[in-house]
Amino acid sequence: MLFNLTQEIEYDDELDTRGLYCPEPLFEVRNFSETLEAGMCFKVLSDDPAAEEDLKRWAKRTDTELVEFHKEGEDLIFYFRKKK
Repeated sequence: MLFNLTQEIEYDDELDTRGLYCPEPLFEVRNFSETLEAGMCFKVLSDDPAAEEDLKRWAKRTDTELVEFHKEGEDLIFYFRKKK
């Protein structure tokens, strides 16, 4: 997946899980996602190194689209789209 720095991804909502560590970011994202409607795009921020694998695996398991992922310093930045 490539990240185009000249194009900002539009999203409907954002969840900041920085400061939380495994498994808390995963629990927060799961609960947050349940409050959103199908088709909504949401941004997740994390600084937990385990979140990269955990959230990518969660997206596959829940049929949630991982629109974009990139790192900025210590921050992991995910953009997801809820399919169901």
